[in-house]
Amino acid sequence: MDQELDTGGEEQELYEHHRIVCDPKQSLIRLDKFLFDRLANTSRNRIQVAAKAGNVLVNDKVAKPSQKVKPGDAISIVLPYPQRETEILPEDIPLRVLYEDEHILVIDKQAGLVVHPGHGNWTGTLVNALLFHFGKLPSTPGAEIPRPGLVHRLDKDTSGVMVIGKTEEALTHLARQFFDRTSDRRYNALVWGDFAEEEGVIEGHIGRSVRDRTVQAVFPDGDQGKPAVTRWRVIERFRYITLVECKLETGRTHQIRVHMQWTGHPLFNDAAYGGDRVLKGTTFTKYRQFVENCFKALPRQALHARTLDIDHPITGERMHFESELPADMQAVLEKWRTYTVSKPLDDDDEPLDAEAVNNMK
Repeated sequence: MDQELDTGGEEQELYEHHRIVCDPKQSLIRLDKFLFDRLANTSRNRIQVAAKAGNVLVNDKVAKPSQKVKPGDAISIVLPYPQRETEILPEDIPLRVLYEDEHILVIDKQAGLVVHPGHGNWTGTLVNALLFHFGKLPSTPGAEIPRPGLVHRLDKDTSGVMVIGKTEEALTHLARQFFDRTSDRRYNALVWGDFAEEEGVIEGHIGRSVRDRTVQAVFPDGDQGKPAVTRWRVIERFRYITLVECKLETGRTHQIRVHMQWTGHPLFNDAAYGGDRVLKGTTFTKYRQFVENCFKALPRQALHARTLDIDHPITGERMHFESELPADMQAVLEKWRTYTVSKPLDDDDEPLDAEAVNNMK
């Protein structure tokens, strides 16, 4: 029996995908029992909920829990991401709610809020806040702590729209949408440099950097990492920086941040990917001071999850959610608009060369 596990993108998508190919001598048993016997920390009820949501496929066809597996069958199942075996305590952290019903919650996450407890961040997270506000979220039967209700994440310093599943059925359905890429996520990013085109596509495998395990890297030859696709289009140009919209086709860790860095356009003030210094512009001291003032006004990477489109997990209705740009990004954009108008490009406004950039580091 061959078995593969894909846990989605660490930061963007929180689901697990198992693919199992049955042995030639596999006996005829119920599908739910077959999966229960082979998937660790997964209850039979959880498998049945996944099947009801259409998340269990046998030979690429939706299958019922009672279906008998046969030798050579290729079985695929998508489940919401498993919880950590660590107690998570409720905390009174305010949430900005964009929409809520009995099945889902859509929030506007503020910058600085960690989504999920992890190493160094076991308190003060979105999950702690959710447990306080709801008392209970979808739980894996027999587990000691509630499930966090998450199918995707945003980085700590990325703001914007997130959806949370409030029931096991909703959570499972949402996980399938993110896996099948039927959800639509669009971000606004302020990046260094200008573009010759109005729009484009970035493709390059993303995986953990071999030099620095805290960041990601692009592997253009596909020899490492996982496939990643980011579509972008220009919204507004400011000569030395550009406001772009990014549409995620995949959900890899730091995808927009590392893809933009790889193409020579790191996000404005993104310290992890080299955007927190003057990369484009003039050699004038006043200009350098202007950029540093912008960094102070926006003390994080300039990335905001602007819109999210999903199918309601129960009604099937296509739903659109939008979050306005937060105050810090708006303030910096206004500064750049004023600068661009007041400082027309002329012969004395020389672009930075490599040596000048190095001197400013």
